[in-house]
Amino acid sequence: MIRRNLTHLLALAVMSLGTTLWAQGTTPGTANSDVQTDRKDLRHDRRDLNKDRKDIRADKRDLNKDRVDRNKDRRDLTKDERDLNKDRRERNQDLKNGDKADAKKEQRDINKDKRDIAGDKRDLRADNRDIHNDKKDLHADRKDARKDKKDIRHDRRDIHRDRKGK
Repeated sequence: MIRRNLTHLLALAVMSLGTTLWAQGTTPGTANSDVQTDRKDLRHDRRDLNKDRKDIRADKRDLNKDRVDRNKDRRDLTKDERDLNKDRRERNQDLKNGDKADAKKEQRDINKDKRDIAGDKRDLRADNRDIHNDKKDLHADRKDARKDKKDIRHDRRDIHRDRKGK
């Protein structure tokens, strides 16, 4: 009777020990797979970091191009405003002199300059909007790069801990 109970108790102890070890994951194969998954994560994080750096460079280029466009549009706007003022002065001078035909021609130039100014203002607003969006994209890409660097640091630490058994 004791022999039969002893073998049952021994089998139960071996099964519970195996189950406990399996649940804790301390078998030699799982530590190796942890290192493999950490290395895979590290590889993916490095790839993401390189893509983010590439995006950052592209966003900086876009931002500089948009700033150049904005400055050109600003110069066009000031030039058109100068032309408008000049045409108004000429129109007023023609009206003083009684030359209505030249005054009508100057009025057409004034109307054209007003349309040009409206278009330049619209372009200027669009360029400022593009600059703002590019700044937001640049900020988001820098934030992603910081997160990827942090992930790389954590993955390297995990690989070290898995290899040293801590």
